[in-house]
Amino acid sequence: MAAGFDAMAFAGLLRSLALYYGVPGRNRRLRAFYAGLVRPGDLVFDIGAHVGNRTRALHAVGATVIAVEPQPLLAGCLRRTLPGNRIVLVEHAVGGCEGEATLLISRRHPTVSTADPAFPDAVGTTAGFEKVRWDRSVTVPMTTLDRLVATYGRPAFVKIDVEGLEADILGALSAPVPLLAFEYLPAAPEVTAACLDRLGSLGAYRLNAVVGEDHRFVWPDWVDPAEAAARMPALCRSGRSGDLYARLVQ
Repeated sequence: MAAGFDAMAFAGLLRSLALYYGVPGRNRRLRAFYAGLVRPGDLVFDIGAHVGNRTRALHAVGATVIAVEPQPLLAGCLRRTLPGNRIVLVEHAVGGCEGEATLLISRRHPTVSTADPAFPDAVGTTAGFEKVRWDRSVTVPMTTLDRLVATYGRPAFVKIDVEGLEADILGALSAPVPLLAFEYLPAAPEVTAACLDRLGSLGAYRLNAVVGEDHRFVWPDWVDPAEAAARMPALCRSGRSGDLYARLVQ
């Protein structure tokens, strides 16, 4: 066994790979879903790239992808396996300011690792998180969406999945982008509420929802942030997390 080999962390990586690549047809459906939102040649940001399934789907529909992933093990996997063209890997956390952050890692469940120090206590006793232990921490560089925009250009689409820092990221965004998506968690309704409040002040956004990895919109209409907030309790009643997509109305 190689020196420094972390069997639990490796098992967590394999768990994530199985979750996001092991379901037949899931990534084909994801590519079809993104093809309806993103055009070939678009610049997109994947904030919280994890094991890269969304990065690969966006790349497959012709986008140039800035994939942002701070976890060293996952970033190393992406560095070795992502296509070399039209993808840039940024090994940073993204938050409300530039500098450094302490990343709290769950080696067994790396998908819920977080740079929000309050996140483990906020969700640790709720359904779906009872067995999660954040058992490692590392210091990582932190950047902002504004800095990514200044470096790479204004994206057509930004996907944000960062376990608790979604509102901080949107709060530090100084200008709206055409389309963005952020994760909602039934265990953290206050984060979703803060994101919706921010969108209301950032631009004329209309929203729709996707539950889990279903890759289809569940509402028949796109609604303003206030109406989306009113619909969230019913959406979260199942206990499943998902994504809210926000489209800027011109």
